[in-house]
Amino acid sequence: MANTILITGATSGFGKAIAERFSAEGWNCIITGRRAERLNEIAKNLSEKNNVKILPLVFDVRNREAVFENLSNLPDEWKQIDVLVNNAGLALGRENFDEANMDDWDTMIDTNVKGLLYVSKAIVPYFIENKKGHIINIGSTAAKDVYPQGNVYCATKHAVDSISQSQRIELLQHKIKVTAVHPGAAETEFSDVRFKGDKEKSKAVYEGYEALHAVDIADVIYYCATLPQHVCINDLVVTCTAQANSFFTYKG
Repeated sequence: MANTILITGATSGFGKAIAERFSAEGWNCIITGRRAERLNEIAKNLSEKNNVKILPLVFDVRNREAVFENLSNLPDEWKQIDVLVNNAGLALGRENFDEANMDDWDTMIDTNVKGLLYVSKAIVPYFIENKKGHIINIGSTAAKDVYPQGNVYCATKHAVDSISQSQRIELLQHKIKVTAVHPGAAETEFSDVRFKGDKEKSKAVYEGYEALHAVDIADVIYYCATLPQHVCINDLVVTCTAQANSFFTYKG
């Protein structure tokens, strides 16, 4: 019987790369995202290419009702989930605290923190019923170091770090693994979203060095998810060679 993974935010970046990697290894995938056309296209391509089952679910993780409507009523054949990857997340804006847009704050908190909580809460009952499961939360180096003009984004990723630690303690009795993976700079749509489509600002972030690629994180996630049942990587910080932490990057 094939393993099953659920990946949020699977229409681009890390999420899409994770779906590609796991489906290529024969895993069935539940993929979620807000962009229906793109999500359905990815599902069709992965199913045809890798001969696996793909279930696309279109909803916004910020919407509590939509999360539970979609995830609490899965068809029986999709309830044997082995791994949940809480990938959906974003940064918006790069301003000092006094100049920041509070709507951006709300969006980051609702997506990065509350969305992760909603999805986890919806999926954990399946894990408890199955007497096993693995939650992999995508954090950030911003969970470890606060950098200038990162304020609320850094706070949301610190929250992901804390939630991961709490989940690990409180779900231990149910034999549920919890891994937090904290990527550094990665050349995906991340900066395009943060700078709201300003291509020049987005491009400047990655000039002078080779940042991580989405496939690098997909490889790390696959490694963490396929270790023996008695082995769990709790916390993992991943950067490109040019980056020491969320603040120090050498652009040679």
